[in-house]
Amino acid sequence: MKVLSLTEPYATLIKKGIKTIETRGWKTSYRGKLYIHASSTRIPKETKVNQALMSLVNPEELNYGMIVCSCELADCILMAEAFIDKVKKNQNEFASGIYAPGRYAWILKNIIVLDQPIPAKGHLGIWNLD
Repeated sequence: MKVLSLTEPYATLIKKGIKTIETRGWKTSYRGKLYIHASSTRIPKETKVNQALMSLVNPEELNYGMIVCSCELADCILMAEAFIDKVKKNQNEFASGIYAPGRYAWILKNIIVLDQPIPAKGHLGIWNLD
């Protein structure tokens, strides 16, 4: 299965359906089922002080080192100002990503929370878990 690792609170925000766009500095041609992994890396200080972001999750619901949900990676869009302006209308979505021209928006659909999170180490990029 294809997996994408994210630091918390981003994986939990996807799991909760608050975040449906993953922002990245690189594009992918992959489309299809993708599992979301919450890395074991603790929340960086610069993220912890982002009150708009941190108010969207309860620290007790974070899942370090676990695959927490699946989704469909439906599209990968090169961000332009018009796209960013559209996303800004959803304050929670906008707070949970880095939106800037030249970055990529990975569009996530059909998010399904796993009944039982799967422990995993995680890797950079999209990786395979057998």
